[in-house]
This record gives sequence, C-alpha cells and structure tokens, in this order.
Amino acid sequence: MSQTAKGVTAPRRSAPRKAPMALTEALVARTMRVVADAGPTPGMIHMLDADYARVRDEILASAPPGPLKLFAYGSLLWKPAGEVRGGERAVARGWHRSFCFTVQRFRGTLEQPGLMMALDLGGQCKGMVFEIAEPVADNLEALLRREMTILPAVNVPRWLRVRTGGGEGLALGFVVDPANPRYAGKLDKRAVAATLARAVGHWGSGAQYLFETIRHLDACGIRDRNLWQLQELVAQEIGRTHAAP
Repeated sequence: MSQTAKGVTAPRRSAPRKAPMALTEALVARTMRVVADAGPTPGMIHMLDADYARVRDEILASAPPGPLKLFAYGSLLWKPAGEVRGGERAVARGWHRSFCFTVQRFRGTLEQPGLMMALDLGGQCKGMVFEIAEPVADNLEALLRREMTILPAVNVPRWLRVRTGGGEGLALGFVVDPANPRYAGKLDKRAVAATLARAVGHWGSGAQYLFETIRHLDACGIRDRNLWQLQELVAQEIGRTHAAP
C-alpha cells in the first residue's frame, strides 16, 4: 500500500502489462512458402571478392582504436554474420529504422519485390552494440558479404556515433544511400505492411523478418514504436490476404 498526500493508504498500482504482438507465429507461417533461389538478379552488378576485400580494408584502416564495434538494429540481432561477442544497449542519434529499400532476392522476387530495413536519416535508433570477434578481418568480411551484394551498394557501412551506458563511441552500422535507385524513400506504413505481408524469397518472408526483429528487440529490452504499429498492420493484411490453413 502507498500513502496519499492526506495520509490515506491507496492500493499500489502495478506496471501495465505489455500487450502481445498482433503478428503471431501462426500468421507469419501463412506467408511462408518454398521459393527457389533464382540467383543473381539480372542486370545488376554483383560484388566480387576484390570488392569485399577493398571495403573490408577501408573499414579497418579507418577504425578507431580498440575493439571493432558493430551497431545492430535489425536482423543482425538474431542472425549475425561472422562471430560477435558481448552486447550492450545503445542509441544512434540522427538515424532511424526504416523499411526503405527494395529487394528482388532473399526476401522478395522479381515478380513480388520485398522491402528491407536500413538506417535512414532523422530521429534516433535504439539497438545493441557488439564487438566483432577475432579474427576481425574474417568476421568483418563475412558481415559485408551478408549485408552487401550489389554495386552500387544501397546498404552502406558507416561509422556511427552511439551512446551506451559507458558513454559515447563509434560503431559500424549500415545506412541507406538515398541516391541509390533501390531506395524506396519514406513509404506509408500501410504500403509497407502490404509488401511485407506478400513478399517472400528463399530466405523467408518480409513478415517473418519483421516478427523476428521485434521479438529480439523485445528480448533486449527495446521497443520501437513504429515497428510495433507496423506489425499490427501486417497482421491485419495477412488476415485479409492469406487464408487460414
């Protein structure tokens, strides 16, 4: 019991419970199907070994002293490339998560392109900072091979200033290039939801990508209001467009 200003006891209020996600595993399962990898997208210039080595070496040459830090805000939270260690909540100011570039492979096809998430300018983004483990060069290149496939790259590595409980520092993050033809810009949430509910590739569906990202953010104690609103819209869209089994 708690004391009021007049000395009268009142029941202590408990913290409000978080509502469960509207987008459930069962709804995500409706969007999944087997899709063969069609291979490199026609007309696109794909990165070669020499390209990955060049970008890797540029990053290592520009890295601040100490362990190489990675800012994870999306799928790197639940499906990291290479080996990382540790994990600390962090905020990158001046950037926000956004489904802002199109893909015709991985989580989309030529017939039904998908949308993927990157950091876009404006606002702030809460995520996790990890250390890229030794051998750093090998694990960094594995990360680049996962995040970058086509030239010019739409999802580009950049040193971000992030704040953790221990203060400010630099961490490597992936941000969108707004000049890239695959940049979709700021889309209406319902348009994003419609794409995520329909697009699927050999890596899985857009709905699965959103579901896993929110679930792992929640496990880290992070809630993104925009993603939370988006998952409700995706759940509604799946209910309208995918029949229950």
